[in-house]
Amino acid sequence: MITSIQGILSSSGPLRAVIEVGGFGYEVNVPVTTSERLGPLGAPVKLHTHVVYREDAQTLYGFATAAERDFFRLMIENVTGVGPKVALSIMSRLSLPLLEGAIRAGDVGTLSKCPGIGKKTAERLVVELRARMGAGEALAPVGGAEGDPSAGGALRDAVAALVALGYRTQDADQATRRAMLALGPGASTEALIKKALT
Repeated sequence: MITSIQGILSSSGPLRAVIEVGGFGYEVNVPVTTSERLGPLGAPVKLHTHVVYREDAQTLYGFATAAERDFFRLMIENVTGVGPKVALSIMSRLSLPLLEGAIRAGDVGTLSKCPGIGKKTAERLVVELRARMGAGEALAPVGGAEGDPSAGGALRDAVAALVALGYRTQDADQATRRAMLALGPGASTEALIKKALT
């Protein structure tokens, strides 16, 4: 199993990246939340990966953190009707802290707004993952790009504050992720909110 890939970013788009390693270019499917953090072309990059092997294809999925990769695995291995494409779509719409929070809270409304996810699939996500997440199974602490566990809490709190101000959940999450990229994983909730509002 290929668990990570490290090399030079040779091309990227919202849902894919090509990483050059030892003269080979590896195409990696990534969620938008990872592509936002890739950096410029020609820069060194490391992604935590999961490979899906099928008779007619081998597909590599990459994530900025091991926690995101583990959550992707948790979805595709435990939720009926959620394959790699749907899981990637879910993780492209919502950041990991917001996804985990929605599942723990049973927030079917937020989950069902992800492309390709209806109410029934959102309910399955909650039912089939909440107990596993509550039990602390195999999920690392949520953190920012540097793995700071407090970053996930600050991001969740900032998103909640923006939603209270009238933002849609997905818009609040995206604005907060951009703010965290600009300020770094150690940014406080207040700093994230201010940056997101500018």
